[in-house]
Amino acid sequence: MTPRWLLLLYRISKRLGVRVLMGAIMALLAVALAPLFQPLIPDWMKDRFGADAVTPILSILATTMLTVTTFSLSVMVQAFQSAASQATPRAYRLHLEDSTAQTALAAFTGTFLFSLTALVLFNAGLYSEESAVVIFFLTIASIVAVIAAMLRWIGHLSVMGSMDHTLERVVESALPPLERAMAKPSLGAARPEHALPSDAIEVPATTAGYVQYINLEALEEKLAASEAVFRVIAHPGAHLVPGMPLGLVAGGHVPPEDIAECFTLGAARTMEQDARYGVMVMNEVAIRALSPAVNDPGTAIDVVQRLERMLMGLGCPEEAPPDFPHVQMAPLNPAHLLEDGFYPLIRDGAARPEVISCVLSAMKVLRRAEWPALAEAAEVTRDYTFAHAEAALEVEADRRWLEAKREEG
Repeated sequence: MTPRWLLLLYRISKRLGVRVLMGAIMALLAVALAPLFQPLIPDWMKDRFGADAVTPILSILATTMLTVTTFSLSVMVQAFQSAASQATPRAYRLHLEDSTAQTALAAFTGTFLFSLTALVLFNAGLYSEESAVVIFFLTIASIVAVIAAMLRWIGHLSVMGSMDHTLERVVESALPPLERAMAKPSLGAARPEHALPSDAIEVPATTAGYVQYINLEALEEKLAASEAVFRVIAHPGAHLVPGMPLGLVAGGHVPPEDIAECFTLGAARTMEQDARYGVMVMNEVAIRALSPAVNDPGTAIDVVQRLERMLMGLGCPEEAPPDFPHVQMAPLNPAHLLEDGFYPLIRDGAARPEVISCVLSAMKVLRRAEWPALAEAAEVTRDYTFAHAEAALEVEADRRWLEAKREEG
């Protein structure tokens, strides 16, 4: 289980500003350390690769990289805003973590700062002819890096912000927590099997927000020291206000505030441990597509099929001894996954036979899933789909079509 400090470091590393800042720091370090390599430069290189050879190249890079960086940033923001308006605002945060866009901006910004700073030092007379040779080869390396980043960036611009790219980003982010839930049900905690003693103490939340992360390893250490047991009530994704229960602790003498420290709460839901959140975001994209303003049932059908593939590929949860026996947590309920991913879509698309047909086909597939609980939830969702479609369809031909679907099983 990832410690809290490592989780914070991971989140910081995914921010656009951090990646750009790292590129800028590397550029400034290269300029500052260039004079240290003067003793390695042979005499014949000073005449061929001196200041006269490198300063024109640096001037061109400084001018073009500023323009390219500004243009790339504006295009990126427009593409992300377009994805947020067409798909769901939650997709905007996923796009901001796009590593390709971050790397391209870091390369452009770093090259601009490298060129500008080197020109300043040349004009100030702080570089010798030997240093000019080092700067020349660093400039060539910067050009190669910029070309590679630009080629990758051009290919990425052709899809960035599109609906397909947005859905791919959501699926890529949603799959890891689902797969972890299959590998370690209850996130490695023990499943609740017996009722806690009547003297169990409620552990209240000290801040407001969504439960983003539970440090089960630290929680287990605190509980094991006094042989206490803690049952988690507020699972990742739950919204709390101060005073609402995080869970119940029984036995031992663990202060409630020590347990509360193991919970990370924030203003927005995240996907580190919240397996339901990605499925919910997929559903939001489908709901937006079915709205009168967009009226794009094809995207809703695409979302249903992606959800079908994603859930069908999960397999069955593995049964293994708990990693944290003093922590109890209910495992992921597949009924909740289908409620998050399909129920709002079924209600909004009940009058659209093409959407309902796709949902029924997905439920037919999921009823054969290896995970028995998922197969049972798919059967319930199938009945829920028929109930809403039967109430919404008014044309007799559509109602006969629905009856034929019901008879198909």
